[in-house]
Amino acid sequence: MSISKARRWLEKIHQLNSADKIKIMNVCGGHERTISQAGIRSLLPDNIELIPGPGCPVCVCPEEDIYQAIQLALHENITLLTFGDMLRVPVNVARNEIRSLEQARASGADIRPVASPMQAVNIARKNSDKKIVFFSAGFETTTAPVAAMIAEGLPENLFILLSGRLTWPAVASLLQSEQPGFDALLAPGHVSTVMGPHDWQFVIDEYHLPVAIAGFEAESLLAALYSVLRQKLEGRIYLDNCYQEVVQQTGNITAQHFLKTTMNITDSNWRGMGVIPESGFSLKPGFAKNDARLQFKDYSDNSRRRFGEMPAGCDCAKVVSGKIYPDQCRLYGTTCQPELPIGPCMVSDEGACHIWWKNRRRKNTSLKSSINTLNESF
Repeated sequence: MSISKARRWLEKIHQLNSADKIKIMNVCGGHERTISQAGIRSLLPDNIELIPGPGCPVCVCPEEDIYQAIQLALHENITLLTFGDMLRVPVNVARNEIRSLEQARASGADIRPVASPMQAVNIARKNSDKKIVFFSAGFETTTAPVAAMIAEGLPENLFILLSGRLTWPAVASLLQSEQPGFDALLAPGHVSTVMGPHDWQFVIDEYHLPVAIAGFEAESLLAALYSVLRQKLEGRIYLDNCYQEVVQQTGNITAQHFLKTTMNITDSNWRGMGVIPESGFSLKPGFAKNDARLQFKDYSDNSRRRFGEMPAGCDCAKVVSGKIYPDQCRLYGTTCQPELPIGPCMVSDEGACHIWWKNRRRKNTSLKSSINTLNESF
């Protein structure tokens, strides 16, 4: 991180002559982590609010998919693999029932965390006599490598339980609501690296809101903040790419090709947000032999959608929708902490509640109170 570049962008933000309130949504969990770690909120003028959005795949993974993975691991003779954060995401069940993959593993199920799709392939090849299920939840950035893995050919004993999601339809869903809750958008850099910046053009064309694509260093985020603030002030709205060193106009054509050839776009459920049209991925029929949803008994229990909003008292649904800040949740920091999460937003290091708690944002503290290392550097 370049402190000098960040300082210059911050100075330019303060030089903008506007006292109008503006709410800016940062979609990506990685953006929220940088904003919180760097104390960026505490450095901005008082009229600017940064609102965490639905950019945490662990937080929005539907309960019925997690329940399906738990039941597969408990009742089928398989090894279940998934990304580490998914192990601790709770589902809504009675106290005496298993509520997470972590608890299922403690009960004897063969469940293992992996760091990449290729690790799943290697495990399947080394255990060719065992059925391996890879529970893959994530946005475009993690789903594209899964698509590449499928296109290159999977071992016969490797099955995919896919819970992939597209990011932009969630933002569209928020904008279509009666109270969108934000006036400008910081678009996610990694997603735009894969899919290209054009995914976000609809925000300008249909809703006339400023948009800037940001990277994950403080200077890139501050540059994007300056861009949307200046757009708003001047009334000149456009899509600005503030992450040009990584995000190309076409995106990653190879990754897009793999997604198109292996997966269909489907209406999909988001935990806390409901079903969003054309927002998820499913395997194409040509890959049915490796589709865990087709090759194993269906344990998904669609009635779980009735429970899948969030646990009782948990306000994660409002957090992922940008309606409240994490420390405004009724359970934040009391019964819900990273060591024993009640809601999914407290589980992942991309979850807003987890990020705020780990950066010492305690309940009911002021948005201007989180002064840390970067703040002191200024």
